[in-house]
This record gives sequence, structure tokens and C-alpha cells, in this order.
Amino acid sequence: MAETPVEHEQHVVLTWAAIIALIAVLWLALPIGAGILLGMFLAFMAQPVFERMKTRVGARAAAAGTVAGAILALAALLGGLGWLLVVQGTALAQRVMDESKSGGVVDRVVTQVGHWAERLGLSHDQLEAHARSFASDAASRTVGIATSIAAATGGTLLALFFAVLAMHYVLRNWNMVSRRAQAVLPLRAEYTADLFAEFRRVGRTTLLGAIGTAIAQGIFATIGYALAGVPEPAFFGAATAIASFIPVIGVLTVIVPVGVGLFMLGHPGAAAIELVWGLGTVVAVSDYVIRPRLVRGSTEAPAIITFVALFGGVEIFGLKGLIVGPVLMSLALAILRIYAEDARRRRSGTA
Repeated sequence: MAETPVEHEQHVVLTWAAIIALIAVLWLALPIGAGILLGMFLAFMAQPVFERMKTRVGARAAAAGTVAGAILALAALLGGLGWLLVVQGTALAQRVMDESKSGGVVDRVVTQVGHWAERLGLSHDQLEAHARSFASDAASRTVGIATSIAAATGGTLLALFFAVLAMHYVLRNWNMVSRRAQAVLPLRAEYTADLFAEFRRVGRTTLLGAIGTAIAQGIFATIGYALAGVPEPAFFGAATAIASFIPVIGVLTVIVPVGVGLFMLGHPGAAAIELVWGLGTVVAVSDYVIRPRLVRGSTEAPAIITFVALFGGVEIFGLKGLIVGPVLMSLALAILRIYAEDARRRRSGTA
């Protein structure tokens, strides 16, 4: 039965109202969007555990148990990192203060740098002025970073709260949401199912690859720092794990300065060991062996597409773009792939 003009007009108005409502929901959820997205990805990662538990204790208890396990794991991971950075960092700072006394390691390094600076035409007074300026800037930056962390604590806790809620909801209702989307969205049901499956796959592999690789690189880096005799190797290992979330050059921002510092302190052999271990194990093994195994079964995008997604995501969304960028890029590529398949189907049907 054909639509009357009035029914068509009402349908158009209702469609626009639905679009405006969706935009309003997204706008309201934007401040906590990172937490919701994290909860969804955690649910995708924990889905196999949830399915196994569901057959034994039921869906409600399985969801609660899976969420509780995820909370404990996150608390242990974040608490461990915080302990390493605070406790080991304090010990390292005290050691640097002790070595900064006259005749200590720091004094010898400054003297060595002074010899190099004199060859470049830089006097000792100028070098000392630059060093004081650098120390002053470093102190002010440290205070600023501490203030920012304290200010962000409330927002972080709020994001984690919504991540827990989102994880529980997705575990219980993801299949229902997918079926409703297939019935409502103006796409063929199989296309909508493909998009939901792609979103689920990318979310799981993105988070699993990032966290798993960061843990592996932190452990390998700690071993390398210990072998090279770096003081407080666990502190630098934790810093390397955090830096691994920065694409391409992340771990190098810790590995290379540590190697240079060892060399300047008069330990060229230890510096060579640390750099070779870092580049060969922390970078090569983690990125080319461990990460591919963690995301096994996913469709590999060309390297240029991956870099565009990472750097473009960081430029637009900040650090959240490390996750949001690859997800948006994968969904866009999935839509283009579905469109290409539909176009080929239409052409073959016409022929």
C-alpha cells in the first residue's frame, strides 16, 4: 500500500526528529564518551569469559562477576604503575640529589659537557646559566603536571564509573542492541550486522593490542635496564610502558635518553647493551611478534592507513585519539567496503 503525501511528510519529519535526538544524545554523552567507549571495549575483550560463565551461573551473575574481575584487574594495573612511579621515582630523585653534590656523578657529567661546550664556543658561565634555566623550567613543568593530574582525578573516576556501567550493559544487551539496529537503521540487515561486528572486532583488538603490548614492553624494558645497571630499573620500565601508548616513537623517548645518559656517565658498554636490548627486544619483538599475535585474526590495514588513524586521531581528539582514531578509520573502511560490494552486486544484477 503506497504512502499518502501526509504520511510521507510525517515520516520525513519523524526521521529528522530522530536524527536530532541522536545528535543530542551524543552531545550529552561527549564529556563521558571516553569512559563509555572504554567500557564497551572492555566488554568486547571479556566476552569469551562472560559466555563461559553464563552457561554455569546465568547471565546476570556472569556479567557481575566479569565486571568485578575487570575492576580488580584495572585497579591492580593502575595501582602497580602508580606505586612504581611514585616509590621508585622518589628513590631515584633522592639518588640524583645525593649524586649532585660536589664531586658526584652529576658534577662529573657537567664537567664533561663543559669540555664539549668549550669546543663549540660556549663558556662555562653560559652553560651554567642554561642548566639553571633548564632546571627552573623542569621544576615549573613538574608542578604543572602534578596540578593537572590532581585536577583530572575526579574526571578519571567519573569516566571509570561510566566504563563499569557501559561494560555491564554491553555484556548483557549487545545482541539485543544489534538486532534493534538491524530493524531500525535504513540499511540492509546484513550490512548493519557487519558494521556492528566490525566495531566489536576493532574495539577488542585495539584495546587488547595496546594494553598487552604496553605490559610486554614494560617488562622487557625493565629487564634491559637491570642488565645495563640502570638505577631503579622498575621506574624506567613503568615509564616505558606508559610511553608505548604514543605511536611509533613512544618507547624510544625513554630508551634513547637512558642510553645516552649511561654513555655520558662513562659506561659505553652498558649504554650499548641497553640500546641493543631496547631496539631488538622492546621495539622489534613487541611490535612485530607480540602485537600481531594479540590481534590475530583481524584484518590488517596498510601501514599508511594505521599511521593516518593514529596521528590524525591524536591531533583531533588528543590522547583519546589513540583508540578513537583506529575505530573511526576501521568503521569508515568497513562502510566503504560494504558500499563497494553493493555496487558490484548492482552492476552484476543489471548486466
